[in-house]
Amino acid sequence: AYEMVIRDWEFRRVLFRSELYNFRAGAPAANFAFPDTNGKMISLSDFKGKVVLVDVWATWCAPCREQIPFMQKLEEELKGEDIIFLSVSTDDERDKEKWKQMVIEKKLGGIHLFAGSESKMKNDYKITNIPRFMLFDKDGNIISVDAPTPSSQMLKSLIMKYLN
Repeated sequence: AYEMVIRDWEFRRVLFRSELYNFRAGAPAANFAFPDTNGKMISLSDFKGKVVLVDVWATWCAPCREQIPFMQKLEEELKGEDIIFLSVSTDDERDKEKWKQMVIEKKLGGIHLFAGSESKMKNDYKITNIPRFMLFDKDGNIISVDAPTPSSQMLKSLIMKYLN
């Protein structure tokens, strides 16, 4: 039993260290590119020189939709700042039109991209549940790949730290 505990501890330490290495603050972001509502390909790296808040969500996700008013309020409060709000949909391909309609009908701000339910981004950032918020600095480096939600005042504080 003692050997089992030691092996389990070693495994967790290695796993933890590898995740820390991949996603530590200051590490370069794993780039991604997806089409916007008009089909134009847009990538994370297009926004070097700006802080980027990425919202990974889907139209069917109730907790994701609950964050929309808070995201809109944050966008309003940070209007004119060097920040990009980039929302990435993980809806199934069959729901692409539903996604486009929701962006239009709810007058969602920021830039909206469609990744689909299976994307390299989900693997690169080990995204297993949504909503997921990720924050990147002006140099294209990671601030956090598991940032607070817009409903938390901590997110705005974190963003402000990197805008100034």
